[in-house]
Amino acid sequence: MNAWTGHRASGSTRSGRPTSRAIMSSQWPHTMPALITPFTSNGLVDIAKHRHNVSVAISQSSQGVLVAGSTGEGPYIEQGERTTLVSEARSVSTDLVIICAIFAETDRQAHAQITEAADAGANAVLVVTPTTLIRGRDIAVADFFLRVADFSPVPILLYTVPPVTGYELPVPTIAELANHDVIRGMKDSGGDPSRVGALKTTLSTGFLVYAGNSSAVLESAQLGAHGAITASANYAATTLDRAVAGDATAQDRLNTITAIVQHHGVAGTKFAASLQGMEIGTSRLPLQAISPEAEQSIRAAFTDLTSASPQSD
Repeated sequence: MNAWTGHRASGSTRSGRPTSRAIMSSQWPHTMPALITPFTSNGLVDIAKHRHNVSVAISQSSQGVLVAGSTGEGPYIEQGERTTLVSEARSVSTDLVIICAIFAETDRQAHAQITEAADAGANAVLVVTPTTLIRGRDIAVADFFLRVADFSPVPILLYTVPPVTGYELPVPTIAELANHDVIRGMKDSGGDPSRVGALKTTLSTGFLVYAGNSSAVLESAQLGAHGAITASANYAATTLDRAVAGDATAQDRLNTITAIVQHHGVAGTKFAASLQGMEIGTSRLPLQAISPEAEQSIRAAFTDLTSASPQSD
């Protein structure tokens, strides 16, 4: 008997809603932006700017977006704001695949956040590993995901993002969790493509793996990843598309610009996104704006990217 005995691997959720296997792998986009979240000077979600940014993503051929992820300042998103982010994105496009990130430390928090996202029209939720009291306790983390999956009315993607949480979900744990009918895939932002290879040799083709680290997208795709959900898609969407499709030159260009942008964190990504036409507003405190010198270095990197590949971004 293992730690997951007693949890449902198929059938229906505890809520009585049908499980998610009817959603086919072919319906999931291969690349999506981890969309930035613009805030007003008063610290509120700027709805008009958010709608504009969704439209920009669609104009860059994105068929889906992730809202409230790490790049979208997800740990700082408050009660009710997932409703706003999802519903306003849905109002821009009824066809857009919308994934909403869940940052919850407890089952109760996860229940509330998932309910918000699902009721607002999210197609799926991306659930981050808990980061405090059970971090590193693999069985407790797995049990958390299974209880959440038993409840969730929409498909779940696991989210392992060690640069943010300080914890990487182990491959054997992922393989066990993949047996649950509602857990459809994962976003792995650890940057180690070998984990993708290990998962794809173990799991069925129906389990979707998205690379979350821009430096790893080409190799991850070669090893079987379905695609990538990254911050870089806010400012280098076409270059990302080409890297996922196997273009080594595009991967090199992506590495160059993301090394500069990521050095400045979320605020750096927001500024880079503004160069692509997105409206960034402010960040939620305690995040701070970047310096003029940082802006200059990002602008130069963006100019180099567009000059090297005029048709790209």
